[in-house]
Amino acid sequence: MIEVEGLTKLYGDFAAVSDLSFVVRPGEVLGLVGPNGAGKTTTLRCLAGVMPPTQGTVRIAGHDLATAPLAAKQALAYFPDEPRLFDYLTVRQHLDFTARLYQVADAERVGEELLRELEIVDKADALPGELSRGMKQKLAIACGLLHAPQVAFFDEPLTGLDPYGIRRMKDTILERAREGMALLISSHLLHLVDEICTHLMILKQGRRVAYGTIDEVRRQFAESAPDASIEDVFFRATGGS
Repeated sequence: MIEVEGLTKLYGDFAAVSDLSFVVRPGEVLGLVGPNGAGKTTTLRCLAGVMPPTQGTVRIAGHDLATAPLAAKQALAYFPDEPRLFDYLTVRQHLDFTARLYQVADAERVGEELLRELEIVDKADALPGELSRGMKQKLAIACGLLHAPQVAFFDEPLTGLDPYGIRRMKDTILERAREGMALLISSHLLHLVDEICTHLMILKQGRRVAYGTIDEVRRQFAESAPDASIEDVFFRATGGS
């Protein structure tokens, strides 16, 4: 579970994120959307412990990120928009290294299953320089899922993927949700949010302007058009045209 109360991140006098509160329960997929500069990536970095918030509380699987950072980070996986990989480790060596860090039991079997699920088993002995952008994304996700986290944060998870990879990534996200993981996905691809998310939060200038289930947010901003698309809802909520 993800629990956030009053999250605020200041850079001098500038508030990148202001008084943000929300909950993502096991099995839920929250879509985080907003215009460029709305504070989405800053929010994810604060939730993952990459940077500390100025104010507010973040709890991951019941652990306070500020007072119990190790326990909180052991329960989460964070996938930034650009994969962070080691140039001189092969795909399989990345998994072996991650398994040692997280002390994953039966890591060889679990790693092989992830490689097959993400369809990169044939690249197991390749270095990152030999991989496409989409393959690198898949490797980063395999490493992040290796320790079976309870919580996952995705920043633009479909970047660089071909249509087959996109379908596989959607299936992977939905399967983890069915298994009880709490997921937060930041994306500009509103059709992705509509397809796989159970809940939606819209940010504008660092503040929450909409939050609830997909249907609740749709009713709030499209009362006269119950079948309005998420794109229509987004523009109405953010004041766009």
